Amino acid sequence: MTYEEIAKLLDHEAKYLLTHRCENLPKDLIYQVNPNQVREIFSQSDRSQSVIENLEKIYGHGRLANTGYLSILPVDQDIEHTASFSFYKNPLYFDPENIIRLALEAESNAIASSLGALALLSKKYADRIPFIVKINHNELLTYPNKWDQTLFAQVKQAYELGAVAIGATIYFGSPESNRQIREVSAAFYQAHQLGMATILWCYPRNSAWETKDADYNSSADITAQANRLGVTIEADIIKQKMPTIDGAFRHFKFAKYSDQMYETLSTENPIDMLRLQVINCYAGKIPLLNSGGESAPEADFTKDLKAAVRSAVINKRAGGAGLILGRKAFKRPMEEGVKLLRAVQDVYLEEQITIA
Repeated sequence: MTYEEIAKLLDHEAKYLLTHRCENLPKDLIYQVNPNQVREIFSQSDRSQSVIENLEKIYGHGRLANTGYLSILPVDQDIEHTASFSFYKNPLYFDPENIIRLALEAESNAIASSLGALALLSKKYADRIPFIVKINHNELLTYPNKWDQTLFAQVKQAYELGAVAIGATIYFGSPESNRQIREVSAAFYQAHQLGMATILWCYPRNSAWETKDADYNSSADITAQANRLGVTIEADIIKQKMPTIDGAFRHFKFAKYSDQMYETLSTENPIDMLRLQVINCYAGKIPLLNSGGESAPEADFTKDLKAAVRSAVINKRAGGAGLILGRKAFKRPMEEGVKLLRAVQDVYLEEQITIA
C-alpha cells in the first residue's frame, strides 16, 4: 500500500492525521524508534544477554524485520471471549495450526497465543516464528462474568516449549488488580531469569469508568498511568488500547490531577493522546504497541482495513512501535486477514509517515 493509498483510505482525516505535529509533548522528548533500539536501550539495563537475544529474534523476524517496528498476531480470544464467538465466522481457526499459518503468511514478527495452542505445535513451528506464550486469561465461564486474570501456565512451561517471551494481562483498576500485579511481577522476574522477554497487556478495566456517554477505560490519562505501572514491573514491551478520550481522573475525581496538567500534556488529537501513552513508557524507551480492537460486526473488510490503518498511522506518528492486531485479521478468510496485516505493516514501512 502506497502513501497515496493510505491517505485515500484515511479519507477526510488524512490531513488531520498525516500532517499533525505534537506541540505539547514534542518528539525530541521521546526515544524514537530505530533498528538498533534493543541494543541501545537494553544493553544498559539489567536484562541478560539471553533476554536481549530473544527480543532481537522478535524484532528481526518477518516483514518488519530490523526496522524497530513490530506487527504481532495475538490470538487468545478463544479463552477471553469464548472460542465459539471468536471463530464462528471462520471455523478454520478452531485449529491453532491455522492461526500460526496466518502469522507466517502475513510475515508477522511473532505469534502470541495460549499455552495449549503453542505447545501443541511447538516442535513444528517454534523455530519458524517467535512464540509468545500468554500465561494468564480471563476465562469468562464464571457466572456472573467478572474481570479477573487467572494464571493458566507456568513460566517454565513457556520456556520448555521454546518460547522467546511470555505475555500477561493486568486489569488495572479492577478489584483483583493488586493480586494480578504481584503475580505478573513475579512471573516477569522468572521469565527474565530464564532468558525470556516480557510483554504486558496493560488494560484498565473498571465498570465504574463507563458512563452513558463515554467509556473512560480507554482514557488517555488512565491508560498512560497503566503503562507507567507496567514498565515499573519490567515489561519489555507494553500493549495498550488506543486512547479515545481524556480526562478520567478529572471526571471521576480520583487519583491526582490538575486542569493545567490536561492543558499542558495533550489535546483532543488522537496522536497527542497516544503520545502521552508513549512518554509514560519511560519516554518511549520501552516500546508501546497498541491493540487493533474489535472487528466490524458486519465483517466489512473495507471498514476494518480503514480502522486498522488509521490505528497504525496514529501509533507510528505518536512514537509507538507497532500494533498487536488479531480480531480484525482472523474473523475473516485467511487471504483477507493476510492483506489486512500487510496493510498495517505498509504504514510502518512508509518513510513519508513520520513521527509527529
